[in-house]
Amino acid sequence: MYPQGPAAYDRAITVFSPDGRLFQVEYAREAVKRGTTAVGLIYDKGVLLAVDKNVSSKLIVPKSIEKIFQIDEHIGVATSGLVADARRLVEDARVRAQRNRLVYSESISVSALTRDLCDIKQAYTQYGGARPFGTALLIAGVNDKPHLFETDPSGAFTEFTAGAIGMGKREVEKLLEEKFKEKMPRKDAVNLAIISLNSVSEGKIKAENVDMITIEVGGKYSAVTVDEISESIKHLGKELDSQDGKGE
Repeated sequence: MYPQGPAAYDRAITVFSPDGRLFQVEYAREAVKRGTTAVGLIYDKGVLLAVDKNVSSKLIVPKSIEKIFQIDEHIGVATSGLVADARRLVEDARVRAQRNRLVYSESISVSALTRDLCDIKQAYTQYGGARPFGTALLIAGVNDKPHLFETDPSGAFTEFTAGAIGMGKREVEKLLEEKFKEKMPRKDAVNLAIISLNSVSEGKIKAENVDMITIEVGGKYSAVTVDEISESIKHLGKELDSQDGKGE
């Protein structure tokens, strides 16, 4: 007798259900949906990543929560889902980036690094004795031009001009579809990232709970200061308060 029902197929990562689903991969996606929101945007001179760290207690030191990681001077990664899983992929990415410099005397391309990481993710959906990575990544970087890739626990990846991962992904992407403009200046990109994060946050967003970085063509990985984020939040004032009735 053959096993019946979804439970018969969700205990082994290598077993497809009759309708072609891998339940463990789908469960990994659920872990991502429960993660903090991350946003990526390409603007006129570079690419931006922003994350709401969603600090749940006054006792937590916000700086101790790391959701954006530098891979090389021209690449950064934002994570959502299981941060411990993401750290493993970040370490692999850093090793591959440095190996490329040593072997070829040049920086690794953003697309090649993304493909390498997704090959690792895909392998963990195909072999027994392991589980999929419960994390999604936004990989941002610059080679000849800015690039932004989103990866999935299955190992699939897609390139975007603007995108989001984590909690509230669909709501943020809908907002980005309405407000994102190609070749927008850096200041507008910072503002749009804050508006996007605020739209799905509990209460008005706080500068100290936001991590944001930029990478520009001809430049390097650079953190956006808390002062600049605070100034942007202050400038947006009423627009942030009006989102979803906040401040009413």
